[in-house]
Amino acid sequence: MSKQKIVRITTIPLSLEKLLEGQLAYMQNYYDVIAVSAEKERLEALGASEGVRTKYVNLTRKITPLKDIAAVYNLYSFLKKEKPAIVHSHTPKAGIVGMLAAYLARVPNRLHTVAGLPLMEASGVKRNILNVVEKLTYRCATKVYPNSKGLKDFIIAEKFTKPSKLKIIGQGSSNGIDTSYFSDTLFSKEEVLQKKKELNIPETDFVFLFVGRIVKDKGINELVEAFVSLQQEQPDSTLLLVGPFEDALDPVFPITKEIIETHPKIKPVGFQQDVRLFFGISDALVFPSYREGFPNVVMQAGAMGLPAIVSNINGCNEIITPNVNGLIVPAKDVVALSKSMHELIDNKERFFTMKENSRNSITSRYERHKIWELLREEYQSLLHNT
Repeated sequence: MSKQKIVRITTIPLSLEKLLEGQLAYMQNYYDVIAVSAEKERLEALGASEGVRTKYVNLTRKITPLKDIAAVYNLYSFLKKEKPAIVHSHTPKAGIVGMLAAYLARVPNRLHTVAGLPLMEASGVKRNILNVVEKLTYRCATKVYPNSKGLKDFIIAEKFTKPSKLKIIGQGSSNGIDTSYFSDTLFSKEEVLQKKKELNIPETDFVFLFVGRIVKDKGINELVEAFVSLQQEQPDSTLLLVGPFEDALDPVFPITKEIIETHPKIKPVGFQQDVRLFFGISDALVFPSYREGFPNVVMQAGAMGLPAIVSNINGCNEIITPNVNGLIVPAKDVVALSKSMHELIDNKERFFTMKENSRNSITSRYERHKIWELLREEYQSLLHNT
């Protein structure tokens, strides 16, 4: 008996690589999985590594009406030919293009995962446009999966769709965490010291780590300002920034970028394919993002045994319990952020308690294979009822 087809769509392959890493290969054991995204060469490489078929569609992350209409038609034609049982989209642009094309192609199960809403930080005409797009995406979908309770509550409050169409898989997260891959036992003391030496980080420094895009919406302006203030009083501290600048989409302030590039205790290392050793040389994660779905990096840090300082936003405030495995601060609050960073350095007993709790707080709730199994059960239930 041939496998039923499932099409998984993201705007760019990076989302398939990082946000859904390993999941497509797992689902390929049970279904005929087709990955759809932009950036043809990178998509094909992803398909080869995950063992799934691919379909290139020219998707963009910006508002590009003519290209978006062409993408809908391209995907519609593909779906009419392939006749999948399920189309499952992630990311906002892939959501509207994927759900609209699947609706027009009469795909029976049209699923969309919400893992963050850029409209939360928009206003005026742009916010109104994004609201309409979001509502249309959900209207075309048969099921919508917010990956955190906070997102679900927001969607209901904004009346984007009826509550009966919404469901959270497990306790949140789109992909969970591979807690054997992210583990604090991976690196020896010698490896940690060698990496610190390479980055010119003193062995005794308290290292704060940020992993993600170096952009305004991730709270980088506030983080740099808070660290500069902290470092004047705590000279034995370092801020390690792992991730790329995105100057075209959401640039940090020019003064922030200048400080990052010139401050002797701020270490920007750019995008890294494997971030684990950077967790290994750090003492705590700082993640002051303005908006998230269910942030992988906070789970990764916990699995690596790091407490985290996070913004009081959905996803982050579901992973972190204050004074248990980290601290929560208001978004965009430099003073509160700096105070919490001080607290981790000054209150060693509390810091080590949170550090001890960090890994178990992740392994008990967000183990990757559990999330995959729950999603497969959801697929099976939908297919059984189709």
